Amino acid sequence: MTLIKFEPIRELETLHDRIQRYFDDFPNFGFNLNDNFYPRIDISEDKENINVIAEIPGVKKDEIKITLQDNILTIEGEKKKESEKKENNYFRSERMYGSFKRCFTLPDLVDSEKVEAKFEDGMLNIQLKKIEQRKRNEKVIELK
Repeated sequence: MTLIKFEPIRELETLHDRIQRYFDDFPNFGFNLNDNFYPRIDISEDKENINVIAEIPGVKKDEIKITLQDNILTIEGEKKKESEKKENNYFRSERMYGSFKRCFTLPDLVDSEKVEAKFEDGMLNIQLKKIEQRKRNEKVIELK
């Protein structure tokens, strides 16, 4: 029998992401319901690494900050709005601007000294090396 660790905070994060995606996918009908830009992020793992891929178009490399503390990965930055030209008459403006901050609790322990991050063509790739989990010794205790 396998025991699965219940993590209520992770469940809330998942629920928040689903609700956010629901509102992000609907047009706002001319109303600005959400002033923030939220990059889309994929998190996957293989035997040795946890891989994070984020779409952050229109943001410069030096405007992105990545931190790892207590197995929580934080990606933050700002997508700045270009200065509008007064002679332009916009019929529709759908692009999102603003600062963003995304935090993720990683599924396994990672080595904070072995993290690689690359940013190219609006794609951020982070590779975090997993720490090998120690095998727990099980000892049978006799009842007297």
